[in-house]
Amino acid sequence: MELDITGARIYFTIPILGGIPITETIVNAWIVMAVILGACIFLTSGLKVRASSRRQIIAEFLVQKARSFVAENMGKRYLYYTPFIAALFSMSLLSSLLSLFGLYPPTSDLSTTMAWALMVFVLITYTKIKTGGVGGYLKGFTQPIFVLTPFNILSELATPISMAFRHFGNVVAGSVITALVYGALAAASHALLGLLPGAVGETLSLIPILQVGVPAVLSVYFDLFSSAMQAYIFCMLTTLYIASAAEES
Repeated sequence: MELDITGARIYFTIPILGGIPITETIVNAWIVMAVILGACIFLTSGLKVRASSRRQIIAEFLVQKARSFVAENMGKRYLYYTPFIAALFSMSLLSSLLSLFGLYPPTSDLSTTMAWALMVFVLITYTKIKTGGVGGYLKGFTQPIFVLTPFNILSELATPISMAFRHFGNVVAGSVITALVYGALAAASHALLGLLPGAVGETLSLIPILQVGVPAVLSVYFDLFSSAMQAYIFCMLTTLYIASAAEES
């Protein structure tokens, strides 16, 4: 098996502003957004005061879980962040799960996770300025002593970078490990069955028997469990950073 680590393919380039490449990341991200939009329209159509359909029960359950997550980590006064956190979690989870369908996951592209992290960074900065004012925000860089100002600035800038690379790194690492194991099993299967004598060995060595089962187990972990975990951690850090920004200001 050939391992390709060249990143997202470029489908075509729009000849404006020096050329805008349309990559797998962009196309697949729009697919995910279309799926989320379709699910929202489906689950919220025909709502009633009393939930009488399984569809509305599922919708109310998801909304309740999202609100509970935000309330537990940020407090009830920040419940207005619920749509943003829910959208962030859905995008992250479904983007990573695209690998199950043989599609390039947008979360394997650093530009995707960096864009999300920058949005979070803007919200953190906005919360600090809204709570303590511009003066309080700038003064925070000089705490606890003025000499630490450069380090505080670096720490502030490191927040979106660490969030982006953590999410991106874990997703890419899972993809690379799965591909390496898959390729190693193919090579081991070819070498092992090739030991059989004559035409039997030559024929069976072409069948990657050892690839059966093991890649599926790895897929359950990296594609399902790890995808959900990374989405959860990213949203958890988002809520904690924003809540902490309000308290520090």
